Amino acid sequence: MNKDDRVNLEHSSVLLIDDNQQALDMLGSVVQGFGVREQIKLTSATAAVKLLRERSVDLIIIDCADPEMDSYAFTRWLRRETPAPMKYTPVIMVTGHASQSKVREGRDCGVSFVVVKPITPNVLLKRVVWLAMDGREFIECPTYVGPDRRVRNFGPPMGEKGRRAGDLSAHIGIAKEANMEQADIDALLKPQKVQL
Repeated sequence: MNKDDRVNLEHSSVLLIDDNQQALDMLGSVVQGFGVREQIKLTSATAAVKLLRERSVDLIIIDCADPEMDSYAFTRWLRRETPAPMKYTPVIMVTGHASQSKVREGRDCGVSFVVVKPITPNVLLKRVVWLAMDGREFIECPTYVGPDRRVRNFGPPMGEKGRRAGDLSAHIGIAKEANMEQADIDALLKPQKVQL
């Protein structure tokens, strides 16, 4: 990100969901430090569902272990049960459980990012900026609804620190040669007799 590129969060509405009031207040302070004026704090995902049936928000940050509706169930509801454009709302899941299975579950239910506690304002802001510059496609199929899960292959946005040489570019460009004819493709896939 260039120094001239700025993400203005002053006019953004952010929904914060955490079933721990103290953690919710701390998260609110962090988000306020980003310049967000409108933050809505809720202590349950079911209350968030009621709110989102009435209005939309620009970003959702959630850490909820409520047995009635946890972070994963909430994100699946948002992605599958709400109409566009609400279903495309970025979701950052905050969790104290950093096991690969939990991170994978978050990714598979449609969250944009999983951030592991203890969070730092710097890490959270980097994820918010990443979302603002995010060029990932939104995938909708019978088994998954959410941002393209292959984010690891693409790495941080162009120009962002931490980009690796092996990251794929989201900019594919124009074809350099003509596509193969279908008959040529079929010939490549056809089993061949091999003489030994």
